Amino acid sequence: MEKKATPFLPLEMIIQILLWLPVKSLIRFKSVCKLWFSVISDPNFANSHFLLAQTNSTRIVSISAAPPQIRSIDFEALLNDGSASPNPNLWLPQSYFPLQMKGSCRGFIFLHCSSNNYLWNPSTGFHKQIPLSPIDSRFGAYFHYLYGFGYDQSRDDYLVVLLSYDPAVPAHFKSHLEIFSLTDNTWKKIEDTRIPYRGHYYYYYYPKVGLLFNGAIHWLVTHHGSSVTVIVAFDLMERKLLEISLPYSFVGHHCVSDIGLWVFGEFLSLWAMTDGIVEIWVMKQFTVHYSWTKTHVFPIGAIPYFSPIYSTKNGDIIGTIDGTGLVKYNGQGQMLGHCSYCDDPRGSQVVMYTESLLSLPGDHEQV
Repeated sequence: MEKKATPFLPLEMIIQILLWLPVKSLIRFKSVCKLWFSVISDPNFANSHFLLAQTNSTRIVSISAAPPQIRSIDFEALLNDGSASPNPNLWLPQSYFPLQMKGSCRGFIFLHCSSNNYLWNPSTGFHKQIPLSPIDSRFGAYFHYLYGFGYDQSRDDYLVVLLSYDPAVPAHFKSHLEIFSLTDNTWKKIEDTRIPYRGHYYYYYYPKVGLLFNGAIHWLVTHHGSSVTVIVAFDLMERKLLEISLPYSFVGHHCVSDIGLWVFGEFLSLWAMTDGIVEIWVMKQFTVHYSWTKTHVFPIGAIPYFSPIYSTKNGDIIGTIDGTGLVKYNGQGQMLGHCSYCDDPRGSQVVMYTESLLSLPGDHEQV
C-alpha cells in the first residue's frame, strides 16, 4: 500500500495566511509550535500585520475605580449584539493605580500615573515604564497638563508630548512644551511654545486626551489674554506647533466643557452639545479654515454627557454616554442602539485603540 505524502505548506504561504488572522487568534497560535511562535513574535511580521488594517479590530479600553476593573470592549459587536460582553480580564500591576489614560497609537495606550508614565499594549500585555517629564516630576499637581502620544513614521519613533503651564502666576504666564522620544529615551524641552507670527501662549480648563490625526496631536486650548478657543496641533515629524481656528459661526456659541475633537471618517472633526442638541463640523481640507463644514445637527434628548468617538463605514456615529454606556446614531440622528459597559455610577475612563502585535523600539520580548 502506497504511503500518503504528508501535506506541506511553504513557510511563505503560512506567513501569508497568518497575516490575515485577528490578533486574539495569533496570540493563541504562538503555542502551536516553535516555528509559529518564531514567526508571530517577529517584529517584521507584527508590523506587516498591523498595516493590513482589515485584520485589526478597533476596540475601547474602559477603566473604572469602583469596583476596580479594566475592560477591553468590541463596541460595535456590543451595540449590534446584546449578548456580546466586554472582556474584564485585562490586568495591570497595582502600582500603576491611580492612573489616567492619555492617548493611544498603533495598539499602545499611554498611561499617566503620579510617579511614572507607562506604555501598554492591551492585546499582548506588554508594558514599558517611562519617566515623568522634568516639569511634571518637579511641580506635579501645581501645574496644568495636556498630554498626547503618537508615532513619527519618518524616524520610526514613538513620542509622548506634554503641554503645560503654571496657573498660579498669571502675571508671568508662559506655557511649556516637552517631548519624550522612545528611541532617544529622554525628555527634550521645546524652548518657544508660541505660534510663529501670532505670539500666543495657551491655557486650558479641561485637560482631555490629545487627538492623534494626520501625524499630529490636537488639543482644544484657549489663548492667554484673549480667551479665544482654538485647536493647537503638534506636528510629530516637524516637531513644532501649529494653530487651527474654529469655524467663525462656532466661536462664542459653546462652552469649552461641551465641545471636543474626534475623527469623523477621514476628517478632523469638532463636536458640540448644547441643550440636548449635538452639532458636528468637519474640516474637509486639513488646516484650511474655509473648509470647515457643518455636517450634522440632531437632538439626543436627556442623554447626559454624550461624546462621539467613532464613525462606521456607513456613516453611523458611536459615542459614549456619561462614561458608563455606548449609543449609536445614524446620520439623521435616529438612535440605532444603546448598551451599558460599566457598573460604576461615577463612570469610567475610555480610550479607543487598535489591536496590534507591535512592540516598542528595542523591546521585542513581550511582558
